[in-house]
Amino acid sequence: MMKGGMGNMMKQAQMMQANMQKAQAELANTEVEGVASNGMVKIVMTCNHTVKRVQIDDAAMDDRETLEDLILIALKDAATKVEATTTAKMGNVMPAGFKLPF
Repeated sequence: MMKGGMGNMMKQAQMMQANMQKAQAELANTEVEGVASNGMVKIVMTCNHTVKRVQIDDAAMDDRETLEDLILIALKDAATKVEATTTAKMGNVMPAGFKLPF
């Protein structure tokens, strides 16, 4: 009886690993957009933190310091959206109450 239970657990672990790999692959292709100052700066980032595009409105180029701040805000917004998207996606894959070590 113990052997069947262990085999069942191994199957479930393998299924969970396959589902995690599939979810990670989907997340690598999922894009989110970080925005600052009503769209003056937009940053498109994948859920594996690869920046794909940066758009800067001409009006944002008047002041270098302000532009730097807007870029930072847009990056942080994108990173927050990546985290939320990743948590939601992985929450569908992981059993309830399961926490990853990272």
